[in-house]
Amino acid sequence: MRSIVRGAVLAGAALLLSACGGFGGERGGSAPGPAPAPVPATADGPAMLGEPYAIGGVTYTPADIPDYDEIGYAGLYGDERAGNPTANGETFEPAAISAAHKTLPLPSYVEVTALDTGRTILVRINDRGPMANDRLIDLSRGAAQQLGLTDGVAAVRVRRTNPPAAERAQLRAGRAVPERLATPDSLLAILRTKLKDVPKPKPAAVAAPQPAAPIASGHAK
Repeated sequence: MRSIVRGAVLAGAALLLSACGGFGGERGGSAPGPAPAPVPATADGPAMLGEPYAIGGVTYTPADIPDYDEIGYAGLYGDERAGNPTANGETFEPAAISAAHKTLPLPSYVEVTALDTGRTILVRINDRGPMANDRLIDLSRGAAQQLGLTDGVAAVRVRRTNPPAAERAQLRAGRAVPERLATPDSLLAILRTKLKDVPKPKPAAVAAPQPAAPIASGHAK
């Protein structure tokens, strides 16, 4: 009986030591705490709208339209604006995947679909424009290249979207995200039919010079 009791005591001591320390004299310490919270992806600042503004006798009123979905034409930003401030105070980088829009909040994220090919990319809007014509949107060189557009203008669909934080951070850093699924031919046919009611603007190469973009500092969204 004495040997049984001694064995039980030794077993209990071994369990106690294993809870307080490890092998080789390493200290086990208390139970591990909760894992550290993941570092959040780069976030945008408050989206800005700004006050209504007039260019060439036309007044534009910025508006927050979550389901914005329009058909029109896209033009190309000129590289001559590289390094200049955008309407929300950022620096224009031609190689980034960005765009200018007359009224959407800055920044906004839109899917731009080329109606001739059905290719669709995600673009970050951080500037106002185009100001001297009736184009729907102006794309940076990086965005135009990803979409497969060349000089001049191209028919597009612009649809506002709410992408994941990781994609927002990637675009904010100037890098492209993977293309979306190509638009089916059946939907492209419908979109091209709607385009017949939209006047085609002059090519960017012969369009009038762009007035300075207004600064969207009036009020946040």
